[in-house]
Amino acid sequence: MVVSLSRRGEVEPFHAMDVLAEANRLKAKGIQVVSMAVGQPSDPAPARVRDAAARALAVGRIDYTDTLGLPALREAIAHHYADHYGVEVSPERVAVTTGSSAAFNLAFLAMFDPGDRVAIAAPGYPAYRNIMAALGIEVVEIELGTAAYLDSAHLRAAHAEKPLKGVLFASPANPTGAVIPEVELAALVGTAEELGITVISDEIYHRLAYGAPDVTALGMGSGVTVINSFSKYYCMTGWRIGWMVLPDELVRPVERIAQSLYISPPELSQVAAIEAFKATSELEVVKARYAWNRELLMKRLPELGLPLAAPMDGAFYAFCDVSRHTNDSMEFARRMLAEAHVAATPGRDFDPSAGHRSMRFSYAGSHEDMVEALARIERWLK
Repeated sequence: MVVSLSRRGEVEPFHAMDVLAEANRLKAKGIQVVSMAVGQPSDPAPARVRDAAARALAVGRIDYTDTLGLPALREAIAHHYADHYGVEVSPERVAVTTGSSAAFNLAFLAMFDPGDRVAIAAPGYPAYRNIMAALGIEVVEIELGTAAYLDSAHLRAAHAEKPLKGVLFASPANPTGAVIPEVELAALVGTAEELGITVISDEIYHRLAYGAPDVTALGMGSGVTVINSFSKYYCMTGWRIGWMVLPDELVRPVERIAQSLYISPPELSQVAAIEAFKATSELEVVKARYAWNRELLMKRLPELGLPLAAPMDGAFYAFCDVSRHTNDSMEFARRMLAEAHVAATPGRDFDPSAGHRSMRFSYAGSHEDMVEALARIERWLK
């Protein structure tokens, strides 16, 4: 038998998912693993979200919807921008997607052609790099060094070296948790518009900042595309439901591509997600626990010789320098899982160049799990 293999399958693995798979294999053997590997809330979706899904299942009709999503959900998302940010967004500019992952696929396909150069920050979310590489887009990774976030000076320098077609950034960021201050965000978007660079703002960790209010890039430029998700703050990872807010001229191209790739997002998840915006009181309790976990990790990780490599301003991640213990974070992660039964993600996922010196720890789990994980790591390092 002859099997045709595309070079697209040669992209770097998503190591966080590989770590999760190994952790699940250990759990299947009865080993008690504490996972700090993936950005998944340990709480279920809010009660009213689950109740809405149960009612929809009882009716029994779960069908295709419009490719861009249920009108009621698109309107709820538009209302969220007015209510939370004070930014007016037409529901016609909202595209509901099968998680933010589908939104990134659609954005890259609708905006860029093979060979176009798109800048991202390093360290940064690995799926950006991997998806674009699979599509033949040239990924320009801007090493942040000691800087906490991508800024306008980084963008100018990268564009001066060779012109960029696009830039993608996240605030709060994965893996660092860094938040771009409002003034710097405005300067970054303004510089991109001045240079003719398309902007994609990943805002899936909004509502999970601990020291400053959320600021959306939508209010800073007419050509900005924003991607968000119900996975993180709203505790709906497995429901696979996200959204995009698009410039008018991108709505129809995204719709045409989505029609063939996805047909529509899952209706059950859409019906449930409408209720998520009404569950703030329940979700703020969850966020308060993240803040509690955050305080614990900010204190304990440096005491264990794992100093923070970036500020933990938002999201639910601690990005640590592990160079006091190893020069190979992949092996460090493998041994920590096998010997201490604590799963965390090697920095190689987020920065192929300098990630051998770093690790990401997710604190989205229970407080008891965080205490236990740190105790295990301490014993293991000794």
